[in-house]
Amino acid sequence: MPEIYDLHTHSTASDGTLTPPELIALAAQKGVGVLALTDHDTLDGLDVAQRTADAVGLILRTGVEISVSWGGRTIHIIALGIDSRCEELRGGLARLSTYRRWRAEEIGRRLAKAGIEDAFEGAKAFSNGRLIGRTHFARFLVRKGYARSEPDVFKHYLVKGKPGHLAGEWATLEEAVGWICAAGGQAVIAHPARYRFTRSKLLRLIAEFKESGGVGIEVVSGNHNRDECLYFARLARENGLLASVGSDFHGPENPWAGLGDLPALPAHCTPIWVDWEGRGSYPGIGNRSGKGFRDRP
Repeated sequence: MPEIYDLHTHSTASDGTLTPPELIALAAQKGVGVLALTDHDTLDGLDVAQRTADAVGLILRTGVEISVSWGGRTIHIIALGIDSRCEELRGGLARLSTYRRWRAEEIGRRLAKAGIEDAFEGAKAFSNGRLIGRTHFARFLVRKGYARSEPDVFKHYLVKGKPGHLAGEWATLEEAVGWICAAGGQAVIAHPARYRFTRSKLLRLIAEFKESGGVGIEVVSGNHNRDECLYFARLARENGLLASVGSDFHGPENPWAGLGDLPALPAHCTPIWVDWEGRGSYPGIGNRSGKGFRDRP
């Protein structure tokens, strides 16, 4: 019986709500056999996650989710199976960390001009104090009653044209994939449906991604509905990309993206793990649950 794979998750090392040990323990409880911890632009949670995974008998795939500026948008590239000691990767992530700090401070300044005081310090209190992202601002603004939910915060405060919006100046696609390849990892385009690209723009992204050394695309995602999974499965086949699966889990308070709660890959995809030390086979490998596709809320 195939193992359950979840290759896109977050912890308190970035904007998740569970510590790395808590995340690993929950994954083991839910029957996940292979998990990737892919926090945003940081490797900080990997060592403690590995110790916990060893203790509970779960296979941990080292990872990170890298922020990239491409085509006038911020997109995310997942790294899987990286050597976390790689100096080229660590140097690139250090640069992004410095930018993230300035960006968070600037978002705080812009929200202050809109009458929301102490937003940076408030967001910092919801973070680990080192990596402060927009999700932390959203949690603070919900707590203070400025919005009913985190999606409402993004809609009214943090997207283009709103007071807390700030266009990202992240790594280039070539840089991010280069760091991943230097670290011996596999580069994967994360949750592609979220970008709402036209087909022609998406194909241009895929072409540039492959030219830079990228190999995979997230076909099954907690952010994808059934039709989107099938669409990206077809694109993966047509463009020679390996297919990945990931919940994009941030915490149990987001039930639409349950840890390990993912359907099997659509038929005839080649899974990203096909050559991982003999794990997996083609075709027909998928998540053990065998659940059907779900529509996201």
